[in-house]
Amino acid sequence: MLALYISSLITFFVVIDPPGCAPIYAGLSAGASPAHRRAMAIRAVLVASAILFVFALFGEDLLHALGISLASFRIAGGIMLFLIALEMVFEKRTQRREDRAQKIIETHEVEDVSIFPMAMPMIAGPGSIASVMLLMSRNEGLERSAVILGALATILLLTLIALIAAGPIMRILGAKIEAVITRLLGVLLAALAVQFVIDGVKISLL
Repeated sequence: MLALYISSLITFFVVIDPPGCAPIYAGLSAGASPAHRRAMAIRAVLVASAILFVFALFGEDLLHALGISLASFRIAGGIMLFLIALEMVFEKRTQRREDRAQKIIETHEVEDVSIFPMAMPMIAGPGSIASVMLLMSRNEGLERSAVILGALATILLLTLIALIAAGPIMRILGAKIEAVITRLLGVLLAALAVQFVIDGVKISLL
């Protein structure tokens, strides 16, 4: 179970990317009071948590209702994660997030960024939703499901801490260290994505 927890923890850490969300949130919440920034961070993580846990618990039933097989979802999810991994390795994902953040900043009418873009799509985006559904479908049983949900809760807690402490984290890490970490995690995510595709192909051929 420890191996499953660590594997799930790494997967969610790579996909949700708490250190990557921190600088984006710091830019989006610039000018807000500390209390307002803290409230938005808490609201963003709570909303994202609700979305991810709903898909974790009921995502498989939703797929069945839509007539989508788990094998097809694994292949599609694996391809999606692989594209995210490529963007992480070549730093395109960071640039896209920064561009999105800049557009929000330039739109003065937007004051509360907790729901959009922080909760969705930055925290509970397509990659994280696909990841939690794939992991839950690969590990049946109450105990193994609880381990995966525990890993998800841990990463969401880390994300909350990262958002609240976004300013100090950026001063400590710096842009260069963050870029190195992002690329390393991208390579790990690429390997995991390929494994998801292989699993899906194997199931579809049985």
